[in-house]
Amino acid sequence: MSLNQTTKTDVIVVGAGHAGCEAALAAARLGKEVILFTVSVDSIAMMPCNPNIGGSSKGHLVREVDALGGEMGRNIDKAFIQSKMLNESKGPAVHSLRAQADKRAYSQYMRETLENTPNLYIRQAEIAKILVEDGAVKGVESVSGWQFLAPAVILCTGTYLKARCLHGEVSEETGPNGLKRAEYLSDSLREAGLRLLRFKTGTPARVDGRTVDFSKMEEQKGDDPITPFSFTNTAESLKRPQISCWLTYTNEETHAVIRDNIDRSPLFSGAITESGPRYCPSIEDKVVKFPDKDRHQLFLEPEGLYTHEMYISGMSSSLPEDVQEAMIHTVPGLEKARIVRSAYAIMYDLIDATQLKHTLECKSIRGLFSAGQSNGSSGYEEAAAQGLIAGINAARLIDGAEPFVLSRSEAYIGVLIDDLVTKENQEPYRMMTSRAEYRLLLRQDNADLRLTPRGYSVGLIDAERYQRFSLKQQQIRQEVERVKKLVIPPSEEVQALLEQYHSTPLKTGCPLSELVKRPELDYESLSPIDPERPMLPGDVQEQVNISLKYEGYIARQEQQVEHFARLEKRRIPANVDYAAVSSLRLEARQKLERIRPETLGQASRISGVNPADIAVLQVYLEKHKHTEP
Repeated sequence: MSLNQTTKTDVIVVGAGHAGCEAALAAARLGKEVILFTVSVDSIAMMPCNPNIGGSSKGHLVREVDALGGEMGRNIDKAFIQSKMLNESKGPAVHSLRAQADKRAYSQYMRETLENTPNLYIRQAEIAKILVEDGAVKGVESVSGWQFLAPAVILCTGTYLKARCLHGEVSEETGPNGLKRAEYLSDSLREAGLRLLRFKTGTPARVDGRTVDFSKMEEQKGDDPITPFSFTNTAESLKRPQISCWLTYTNEETHAVIRDNIDRSPLFSGAITESGPRYCPSIEDKVVKFPDKDRHQLFLEPEGLYTHEMYISGMSSSLPEDVQEAMIHTVPGLEKARIVRSAYAIMYDLIDATQLKHTLECKSIRGLFSAGQSNGSSGYEEAAAQGLIAGINAARLIDGAEPFVLSRSEAYIGVLIDDLVTKENQEPYRMMTSRAEYRLLLRQDNADLRLTPRGYSVGLIDAERYQRFSLKQQQIRQEVERVKKLVIPPSEEVQALLEQYHSTPLKTGCPLSELVKRPELDYESLSPIDPERPMLPGDVQEQVNISLKYEGYIARQEQQVEHFARLEKRRIPANVDYAAVSSLRLEARQKLERIRPETLGQASRISGVNPADIAVLQVYLEKHKHTEP
């Protein structure tokens, strides 16, 4: 591709973090020429905060990204140094996979993938302007004045827009990890009529592992066998030595250091006024808000195989460096720890995501998309999920195809995006299992069963992978049917096995499926009394067990989804005049006018809009027989 002062392409992606990488890859894999801009090529897929992918509910997002044909799951499977399934003592709905990453390897593998993807070109430059004409995006302009023209632009600016980093009295106009911030783009977005917000997040200090006394900490080992993030991999193919993490705790001495210096924290001195993440507070925030708690959990996580640098998870802070060192030295095992990188808070501009459609396209500017932390979310996983959806929809917009949208009942990605574009979030949004109404249906283990057909229909899942998926689907269906039909007699062998698991003996013959449903039994434990059982892969057996054991609960949630779908299918015309709906309360009218929901379902989830308002709106739409413009 020859470059000149005005360069034309199909899709422009601004920012090469986790959202930008997924957006660029999706659009390029769907046949579009893509230019991916980054302030530094060396920061592609950088992990400026925690050195892990996944975790509670976030693991669901990564597996959904993989099921749709995204890259994050495959990339972390290459770069992980420890893998662990969380919440295994609880039900399958909240099981979540988390993997510790070698940060440098993660970035390198993703860059290698980008550079070897046809139609995808990386360009190091700061974007200063978006170009808009007649309500549609035309491209972008770099700080040098070079114009890049495209019918679709995806903003994935992360925490770089007018970023400012603070610790104590030190304030620097810089992006994460000391990288250059994006100086001009915020002003251009405002000039285009977009509302911007400003949030705050932060990161803990890193210490030199050679100066840590691990004998005073609890070792946290990985799983064996491991569960891959990508459905294209197996535990056997990824088996390798794993690195331990370590658990320790703060104490009253730590808290005393913080309390004695709280006036020096920008959070409490007034230097930071931006909203921070409620569910990932700084250590000084924890100490002030929970004065009765005598300790807080800290995890020491290795940042890679070829570095001694370790991340102190749970100790995010913006306190001065001398206070950081003093409080760290009160923690068991960290008494002599040397800081490699100090903790800091970072403030940044972002787009008010209620200005976006569920496709992540801007409502007021055709062809302009936004994804990731620039939409008010937190976390690598939330960013990657949005980037994938934005990349798919940018390509489909160019092709004139139907938008690609996931509902709340289909995926955690659907919950994430719906919450971002519907609710007026006043702080960085973090995905949690409690946000999903249908979490028994939206498990991390069945992400492929839910979403691989969608990825295949879009064009991101190839025929070979879809064939393997179809075989798995068939094996699950056939085995569930077989187990339901198989009647187990009350033989001595059966009664002995039931006694072994302290299960009630049989009086008459019973379908094997009914035994699977007993709390103390499962599909695997019943194999000795099921001699005709076929040899099936572990993931198929897992789905058979869950399908049978939770059949009643799953059926009830599916009924709830059917009811939910009726509201979701009732579309609200884009040109509806809420001022004309006289029976609406003033607050509801203002919120509906501001957000302009696409369906009655979305309208029902807007803060300040109650069920009575929805009933009024439903009657109004029916009475006036509105249709899509």
